[in-house]
Amino acid sequence: MKYWAGLLILMLTQPIRAEGELLVVVSRESRVDSLTKSQVVDLFMGRYVNFPNGDKAKVFDLAPKSEMKGQFYRRLVNRTEAQIDAYWARLLFSGRNTPPKETESPGQLIDEIISSSHAIGYISSQDLIDSLKVVYRFEAL
Repeated sequence: MKYWAGLLILMLTQPIRAEGELLVVVSRESRVDSLTKSQVVDLFMGRYVNFPNGDKAKVFDLAPKSEMKGQFYRRLVNRTEAQIDAYWARLLFSGRNTPPKETESPGQLIDEIISSSHAIGYISSQDLIDSLKVVYRFEAL
């Protein structure tokens, strides 16, 4: 009986995760149909400024301290947001590249992606709409 009571308490005290699957998306109008994880890393970490097909990429990110941003970079490169900020500070200081453009909300990020066939960003599967095309899905944990 103590076992079941302990299990019930443990289940009730765990946070409920309802975000959905993490997706990398482009506009439905984009000529990009899919990307590998390595290609997503290269785009979001500023190693490449073009999609594999040669089209210019316009990378969008969420605002600092958003839960989804932290989750994205942990899943993408196994780094914290602070580590990502330090990485971009070094690149900015050396003049090699600039970080992705930040948006204030998933809704604003979606609007930016829809408005450009060259835009790329990440969203929760719950935010997926017909105007977007999924180019990469993170594997389930």
